[in-house]
Amino acid sequence: MAIPLHTALTRRERQIMDILYRRGRAAANDVMEELPGTPSDSTVRTQLRVLEEKGHVRHEEEGPRYVYMPAVPRHAARKSALRHLVNTFFDGSAEKVVAALLGGDGSRLSEDELTRVAELVARARQERSR
Repeated sequence: MAIPLHTALTRRERQIMDILYRRGRAAANDVMEELPGTPSDSTVRTQLRVLEEKGHVRHEEEGPRYVYMPAVPRHAARKSALRHLVNTFFDGSAEKVVAALLGGDGSRLSEDELTRVAELVARARQERSR
C-alpha cells in the first residue's frame, strides 16, 4: 500500500527535501553540507532513511555510497500536501481557502497577483463549461 505523500514532515525533513528537490540527487554528505546548523552524519543518514520509509525519498547505490533523490516530482508532492491541507483545515472547500487567502492578509496581494487569480478563476469557468 502506498504511503500518503502528506505524511507529516519535521522541519529538518522539509529542509532535506528542499535540498533534494533543488539538487535532484545527493549523497548524505552533500545534504549535510547544505543543512543549517551542524547536524551529525548519523543524524542526517537516519533522517534520509526515515524519509525513504515515509515514501518521500528513494536511493541508488553508487559504489560504496547511497545517492538519494525525491521519490515523486515536486509538483505531485505539493498537490498532495495542498489537498491534505484543504481537507484538514478548510473542510475540502476551495472557496474557504480563497476566502482565507483574501481575508485579512488578502490586502497584501498586489494588483498583479489579484489579476492572475481572476484569470485563473476565468480559465476554470471556461474549462468547466466545455
